[in-house]
Amino acid sequence: MTLSPEQQAEIEAARATPRPTLRAVAEGMEAHLYTAHEVLDHGFVRVIDYMGDDSAIVQAARVSYGAGTKHVSNDEGLIRYLMRHWHSTPFEMCEIKLHVKLPVFVARQWIRHRTANVNEYSARYSILDREFYIPAPEALAAQSTVNNQGRGAVLEGQEAARVLEILKGDATRSYDHYEEMLSQEGQQGLARELARMNLPANVYTQWYWKTDLHNLFHFLRLRADAHAQYEIRVYAEEICRLVADWVPLAYRAFEDYRMGGATLSSKAIDCVRRMLKGEEVTQETSGMSKGEWREFQQLLE
Repeated sequence: MTLSPEQQAEIEAARATPRPTLRAVAEGMEAHLYTAHEVLDHGFVRVIDYMGDDSAIVQAARVSYGAGTKHVSNDEGLIRYLMRHWHSTPFEMCEIKLHVKLPVFVARQWIRHRTANVNEYSARYSILDREFYIPAPEALAAQSTVNNQGRGAVLEGQEAARVLEILKGDATRSYDHYEEMLSQEGQQGLARELARMNLPANVYTQWYWKTDLHNLFHFLRLRADAHAQYEIRVYAEEICRLVADWVPLAYRAFEDYRMGGATLSSKAIDCVRRMLKGEEVTQETSGMSKGEWREFQQLLE
């Protein structure tokens, strides 16, 4: 992982000039401000700014000012109620702005979450760094035989070495040609906005990504899930750790109801009721498809 000298200078300047504030401050998040948390081989996540804390969620739900006479236990109960009943607006009162360095192919997955404000490093204006994501050996896997968008067995031995050699060679060669094509002293070359088309999808980009807590929770529920692609999941897991320090009451409710919970269809609930009465329920008598029944059984295991 590398921060540019300019980014490091910005961090040092910000840390050297703390400012007093009257707004709500989350001590857990204050400790993370500007710190770059490493992800993958060259990536990172760092918090640039945030707004609100657990009390901001409670305040919005009660439409009041200050803590009043309420106790923390009451605040936690209210936050859990809001999460349990899908009352999303109070969670929108908290916001976070992240600086993320990530491979382009991960960014293209990430940008599908269109509820954030994004400003990406411009390869029309600047030259991208010679940094590529090369998977660790344990992250190299064949196509899954049961899931068209998942991974199967980990590659081993000569096959793993062959694939790694191709990845490294292609990335290096593409970047060499990118540099050779650029307009520079002594040759007319290509404009940066055209030369960039030759770069591989594993080259690193950077962006500022700002979103509210409600939409961040939606992102994390999908991308921190065990079924998410590894390369985006590790970013989501790092953000989970940051959020847990920022809004601990809200994050615990999120873990309980979203990450650790499950949504049941009316057919599934009917099956549970029948099972509790002692009835033996099968896929044929459940009214579910084979896929639904398989997923239902996995929840009960």
